[in-house]
Amino acid sequence: MARVPVDVAGIQRLRSDVALQLARHTHRMGVTQTVAAKRLGLPQPTLSKIINGRVSDLSLELLIRAAVRAGLAITLQTGLVPQEAGAFSSRARSRSSATSESRLADAVRQSLIQSESALTPTQRLEAFLEHSQLLCALHEAGSAAEAQRARSAQYRP
Repeated sequence: MARVPVDVAGIQRLRSDVALQLARHTHRMGVTQTVAAKRLGLPQPTLSKIINGRVSDLSLELLIRAAVRAGLAITLQTGLVPQEAGAFSSRARSRSSATSESRLADAVRQSLIQSESALTPTQRLEAFLEHSQLLCALHEAGSAAEAQRARSAQYRP
């Protein structure tokens, strides 16, 4: 069996990861693939491939462009050691309202802003780690709240 070169395998993993995030985003949108594809600037058959994980023939650039259109945060780190690392973060969509939904959401946004500011590469990586941890906490809090709403709805007459 032929071995896949490391660079090709890395690109395949990146494609799969971006596709997974796009599929999750599409599911959360709660619309048809046709509507979601239009919002993401993609043909519906291409979105279907992404949702079903058939991305080997799609370019990483196409997937990244769709993720940016979706407002998904993307961070790319380059370099072997943190002191030499460069990092790029796509900007999250700005909110038109100054009011926040929660302190946790505020902390996530603040963490993202800090990771994009003029920090050293090591500080950027630390901020990104904190940002990722806060996003996980936000997701867990949302899941717990949704489960609580579902339980409450079951017991209403």
